[in-house]
Amino acid sequence: MIKGITFDLWDTVFIDDSDEPKRKAAGRPSKSVERRQLVHKFINKYSPASFELVNSVYDAVDAAFKKVWLDQHVTWNVQERLKLVLKGLGKQLPESEINELIRLHEEMELDFRPDFVTGVHETLAELSKNFKLAVISDTIFSPGRTLRKLLEDESLLGFFDVFVFSDEQGFSKPDVRVFNAASDGLGIELNELVHIGDREHNDIIGPKKLGMGAVLCTAAIDRGSNNTQADAIFKDYKDLPKIIETINK
Repeated sequence: MIKGITFDLWDTVFIDDSDEPKRKAAGRPSKSVERRQLVHKFINKYSPASFELVNSVYDAVDAAFKKVWLDQHVTWNVQERLKLVLKGLGKQLPESEINELIRLHEEMELDFRPDFVTGVHETLAELSKNFKLAVISDTIFSPGRTLRKLLEDESLLGFFDVFVFSDEQGFSKPDVRVFNAASDGLGIELNELVHIGDREHNDIIGPKKLGMGAVLCTAAIDRGSNNTQADAIFKDYKDLPKIIETINK
């Protein structure tokens, strides 16, 4: 019997890069460009470097991050990534400047916020009446504290009993340790949990190998529903409670 439900966040609860049109309308560059501009601005206070060089080194660190994320199931935090950028540039910054640069990176999603998937508010409220809910989310630039703030300001934080963020756990999906952390935190066995997410490898195959249920969310983006191992698929959040009921049977 299903006793708990775990949720991915990006492209499951809120829509990745839905903030980009808002940034453009406000005359701001994309997040990717602004991160590089910030590094360029900070280091040029102390030691000149071209933007082209900053961009090149930043790209290299991003590529290394992605490889470690995909191959080792670890997401370097922003501090680790920026230290590698500075090392690659052969530059140093005062600790106070590094901390501010980290903060500006980590809180960028709070300046122009992502849209939440239609219907998620009502469905989480409904599901929380009968199930324990948890978040299991990889953190790329926005750490757990920023993601909590996004949920809190949408009055969604209180629906969740447990939060498993990769920057806080040290591991990311589909590593068994993140699912075990949710299971332990909720006090519910893995085979009594269903995970909801948008990525086949991380959110479907990963939990199913552990005996969990898995439901593919295509409400924000369809990453391959024609070839999924998911127990069910939904595009509209209003269908999710019925899906959980069906799996329970």
